[in-house]
Amino acid sequence: MHKMCTLLFCFFTSFSVLSQTYWQQFADYKMSVDINVSNYRYTGIQSIDYKNNSPDVIKVVFCHLFYNAFKPGSEMATRIKNGKDINVRFLFKRNIDSLAKNEQGFLFVKNLTQDGVRLSPVHSETILEVPLNSPLLPGETTTLSLEFEGQVPMLIRRSGRDSKEGVALSLGQWYPKIAEYDYDGWNADPYLGREFHGVWGNYDVTINIDKNYVVAASGYLQNPENFGHGYGGSHSNHKGKTLSWRFLAPMVHDFAWAADPNYIHDIFPGPNGVKLHFFYKNNPDILENWKQLQPKTAEFMRFFNNTIGPYPYKEYNVVQGGDGGMEYAMLTLITGERDFRSLAGVTSHELAHSWFQHVLATNEMKHEWMDEGFTSYISTLAEDVILEENSLFPLEASYNGYFKLASSGAEQPQSTNANRYDYNLGYEATAYSKGAVFLAQLGYVIGQENLATTLKQYYSRFKFTHPTPNDFRRVAEDVSGIQLKWYLTDWTQTTNTIDYAIASIENQNQNSILTLKRLGSMPMPLDVLVNFKDGTQEVHYIPISLMRGEKENPYKMPWIVQKDWSWASTTYLLTIGRPVNEILSIIVDPTFYMADINRGNNVFPRK
Repeated sequence: MHKMCTLLFCFFTSFSVLSQTYWQQFADYKMSVDINVSNYRYTGIQSIDYKNNSPDVIKVVFCHLFYNAFKPGSEMATRIKNGKDINVRFLFKRNIDSLAKNEQGFLFVKNLTQDGVRLSPVHSETILEVPLNSPLLPGETTTLSLEFEGQVPMLIRRSGRDSKEGVALSLGQWYPKIAEYDYDGWNADPYLGREFHGVWGNYDVTINIDKNYVVAASGYLQNPENFGHGYGGSHSNHKGKTLSWRFLAPMVHDFAWAADPNYIHDIFPGPNGVKLHFFYKNNPDILENWKQLQPKTAEFMRFFNNTIGPYPYKEYNVVQGGDGGMEYAMLTLITGERDFRSLAGVTSHELAHSWFQHVLATNEMKHEWMDEGFTSYISTLAEDVILEENSLFPLEASYNGYFKLASSGAEQPQSTNANRYDYNLGYEATAYSKGAVFLAQLGYVIGQENLATTLKQYYSRFKFTHPTPNDFRRVAEDVSGIQLKWYLTDWTQTTNTIDYAIASIENQNQNSILTLKRLGSMPMPLDVLVNFKDGTQEVHYIPISLMRGEKENPYKMPWIVQKDWSWASTTYLLTIGRPVNEILSIIVDPTFYMADINRGNNVFPRK
């Protein structure tokens, strides 16, 4: 209980610094589930204590039933077929429409009551509509109790069974999950294989499964004494066919688990007393990589603690599971038959999601770039340091991904709903690459030290809440003293691009007059590096009027602040205090952190 109290204190501390108009719902889950490992069917009972912290009277609630997407003719199956390009995350050997009955996924709710009174919910594929018997008033709590039946789908899409690496069960989004209600109303989008949004709460989950299976799950195991030699140890002292695994997960917004009869389980000490659990198949080909991964995971966690803020839980699980990598509360599921660099990279990325999504819980359907992009940014930096790659420009792949997107003709604004992207590759590049560039480029705008402080302040102020892009922007403004509404607007709500050019240079008395052109629609401040033939250098800094402020000199050379460049003007005349014949070269943005789509016109002399 000490752990839970500590987390609740953190929650209320962060909650108190928010606006008085902010609120978020709260849901305590208690579940018990029985798993039949011979046919992958399961039954369970669930109760949810749901508190209405909103100012509204709630007459209906909605729940997610994600597994109903894994049926022939489902909306997800239809969307996969009708997309304008191939969704590479669904490259199955068989498509959803060809699944036999015993291979499909499903989740069905029955005997649903509110405070003991029977309700009449409506199943609408992946959404359960629940009219309440008694309206839930502001500040009140109600208890929803139900039974559920499900089947784990044959196909692996985050969840599933019998993965290509032989993992028996990978269960994410497997239970009836109450939808989030916030200032936008109900977030009851159908599941199309994209993103999630959940209600903060505490989970008490008991999993009853064949005694030969080892279970890895979100939360803290409550009955390690059941396992003879400890968690994941010998099961030989048990009678009967099943074992019960009970987990408590405090202050999370999801619960996932995996199980397999051939898991190896290791515990490695992480920073701040955190126990790092590793579950992986007893496959001789992967053992060395998984052993080598363990100290690196501790280093990754230490890096994120130092650059974002302390990991708030006392355990974290790295689990060989279904497809690719997928983050959940206190746990990630990753494929394990990789070379070491790939294994370390996916672990770094999914671990970073513990901060950007499982503590800073943005609405991924609306702002998926805030969790995937921010995670890509910080995990890329971590890998460069921890794996000693020492790249000159670690985020090059993210920038190249964005440049490809910007020239593809398939780009849509980052504010597009995750389900509404016309092109799957457009969604991927927007969420991951353009999202990472948002942060990296912000460092160019406000300064790297201010960006580093902004990330820490953002975490400190908004942990255990559902922050929005504006919340992040306001923190960056507080830290830097620079106005950033223009940056957030152009980068996330439009497909405007950045393109600045050196148009000409000519002598005027003993000076050089440099004519700069803004060819793209998105404004940016400019760092203009001038290299002289005598070996000296100087940087001319041109703020834009929209900033109402300036960044400090990030270079170890003379820094000359010029007058603001107003957005309405597409031309800017820069005076350099020496003649043209003394200039060796000029470079607009020598850092390469400004995402200019055509860097060929950023230099003089033109190459």
